[in-house]
Amino acid sequence: MSGAGAPTMELDGTGLRVTIVAASWHTTVMQGLLDGARRALDEARVTDVQVVTVPGSFELPVAAARVAGSGADAVVALGVVIRGGTPHFEYVCAAATQGLTDVAVRTGVPVGFGLLTCDDEQQAIDRAGLEGSREDKGAEAAQAAVATVLALREV
Repeated sequence: MSGAGAPTMELDGTGLRVTIVAASWHTTVMQGLLDGARRALDEARVTDVQVVTVPGSFELPVAAARVAGSGADAVVALGVVIRGGTPHFEYVCAAATQGLTDVAVRTGVPVGFGLLTCDDEQQAIDRAGLEGSREDKGAEAAQAAVATVLALREV
């Protein structure tokens, strides 16, 4: 759900329990992602929202797994990894992505994927939903999580 072609969604998440799992690195970008996710959940009428903060993006999957097993209808995972000069970027991005995918598939609890994997800080800012940002990935991740819960109810 990125840029051009992104769907317009009017969601009714009344009664859903959603937990946002958020990394702590890159506080300005993370605040934008959190604000966007909260705004989207509010627009979808989700009132039962909890936030769990973890140190970094690598820790998102274990927190998402715990939350998914504790009665949340959906999880919104938010984090930022910015490429540096070592392979650390690839390892963290791959582990977090695979871990979050595993949580969703294993538990059946939708995980909204709001992990920014960027080459530089400007790319993260452009996607963080901040004033002047081109995209709001926090809101998109929250919308995707709620939309998936609602879609799975139809199956």
